[in-house]
Formats: sequence, structure tokens, C-alpha cells
Amino acid sequence: MEVYLVGGAVRDELLGLPVREKDYVVVGATPDELIAQGFKPVGKDFPVFLHPETHEEYALARTERKSGKGYKGFTVYASPDVSLEEDLKRRDLTINAMAKAADGSIIDPFKGRQDLEKGILRHVSEAFAEDPVRILRVARFAARFGFKVDEGTMRLMRAMVDSGEADALVPERVWQEFSRGLMEEHPERMLAVLTDCGLQHKLLPGIDLSRQHYAGSLPVRYALMTWPLGASETHAINDRLKVPNIVDDVADLGARFRDLLCKGKGKHTPEELLALLKGTDAFRRPERFGELLEAARMSGVDIAPFESALKAASAVDAGEIAARAPSKAEIPGLIDDARRRAIAEAE
Repeated sequence: MEVYLVGGAVRDELLGLPVREKDYVVVGATPDELIAQGFKPVGKDFPVFLHPETHEEYALARTERKSGKGYKGFTVYASPDVSLEEDLKRRDLTINAMAKAADGSIIDPFKGRQDLEKGILRHVSEAFAEDPVRILRVARFAARFGFKVDEGTMRLMRAMVDSGEADALVPERVWQEFSRGLMEEHPERMLAVLTDCGLQHKLLPGIDLSRQHYAGSLPVRYALMTWPLGASETHAINDRLKVPNIVDDVADLGARFRDLLCKGKGKHTPEELLALLKGTDAFRRPERFGELLEAARMSGVDIAPFESALKAASAVDAGEIAARAPSKAEIPGLIDDARRRAIAEAE
């Protein structure tokens, strides 16, 4: 039985980056042998085990054969006779198909180290085309490292999109990869890769790819991406990707209030500013309003008037007004009047 460190841990170690998690491949062993040593089986679709002390993942060397559409359409074969090279060959990119032996030596049958040094994302084998999620992974790695996609790999990805293989992608997996890529150092590279292979048109129609800078939280970055779109287009993309509410909300507010936010400094009436604060629920959810303003700021909007309006309106003592109101029915109007005055005085 031989154990090798594999995949991202080897790649990141060679790049001098922090290793986030370690995965191991076990060659020449059976599930019973690992269980006898205290390993806990956790793999549902293939034999994966947790180390009894470190709880790191150890997978038996395996091969995969395409047996259906989509990323789940595989038949897995795990056996002591599967070699390390056969296991590495089923992986997506050469930079992810390296292993490190116990003595520290690097096993690199597909020249991943060379591609790592050149900054190239290259598929290991034609089996890449069997899993459409790999298109998204390539785009995410481009966003993370700023690497270029090998032209042969790009042709393969385009063929996957054209053939309809990518149509089998499910929203949950798309969002999982896409959201991670959006938070990487070069998210614009992810969008460029998705455009080059044709998948962007299917997943994110209408997205402006001219933006070169993304920063901030995931809701802010996503709202930046959808900023030029109308409400119906934004809703369609949100639904297609099944975007979580915490992210969806900021993008939706951007689509609904973009025109008002972009109106220009000094052109907003106190009534409009109060309507913005109420429409975005800024009094109860100031953090979300702040993310909306951050997306607006990064899109070239002067957000000072909106910050000033929120500060002034929030200083109004609604409780005191309610206590002095002649009737319950008049309370909302009196509070609105006081907030409008406060906003006007702050301008």
C-alpha cells in the first residue's frame, strides 16, 4: 500500500501558497484494509475515507468511465490494481494531476509543473469533455491564478458547449463554482473564459465584461456584475443560478434603484432620498444598504448624498414622535415628515 498527497495541495505547495486542505490517494489497498487501520468510510459514490487522527481524506486510486449525461453520469472503478498514473489521468487539469510521495518526490506524468511555471491551464486527457463542471473549474482557476487557458483546452470547452454537454449543468454546481471564482483575485478572467468558450451567453446573457475591477463582499461583487442589467434580466439570471437571497437582494436592489442612484449629486429631492431609504429597507437593514452603496460607488456613483440622508433620517427619534402623535394612524406620516426635514437640512 502506497500513499500520495495529490491535487491542489501539491499545486499550491509548488506555487509557494498556503495549503488549504490535503487530499491523499491510496494505491494498492482495499476498503477492508483501510477500515482495519481505523479509517472511517465516508464516500457515497466512490471509496473515500477519513484518517482516524487527522480526519484528512484518503481515497482509493480509481478510474472513471462516462455512463450518462452531466457531472454525475460516471461509473467508478476502484481496485488495488489501479495505478497512481491512472488515477491522476482522470483529473481535470495538468496542474491538478501531480502527486507527492512520502519521500518528497513529485510524480508528474502530465507535465503539470511545466504548465504551472508557464501559467497555463491545460486538460489532462480527452476525458475532460465528459464532465461539464470542469469548464467552470477552469474559469475559476483562471480567476484565482490569472493563468491563460491552453488553446486546445479552449477548443474542447467550446465543443462541450456546442454539443449540449454543458446543458446538463445544475444551478447548485454552477453557483458553487461561480461564486468561488467571483471572490478570487481576478474574477474578470473567469468571465472572459466563460465568454470565450460560449458558456457565458447561456448562463449570464447581457453581462458587461468591460469591467476590470471587482472588490468587496460576494453580494457587492455580484451586484457589480449585474449592475448594467434591468430588473427582469437580473431576476432571470438570479433564478437561473439559484443565487442565495443574501446575494440576490443586493443585485435586485441595484436593478430597481440604479436610475435613482445614478441621477447625479444635487439632483435628488428629500422625497426621493427618503423613498430610496424606505424602498431599500435601509433603516432596518443598514448593512445591506451599505453593500448596495458600495456597488454603486464602484460603478462610478457619488454615494455621499445617500450616506448623509441615512445618517440624518436615522437620527430622527421615531419613538418620541409616536408618543406625541394625536392618533396611531398619523404616526407613519409624521415620522416621514420629520425624516424628510432632517434630510433637507443635511443637504
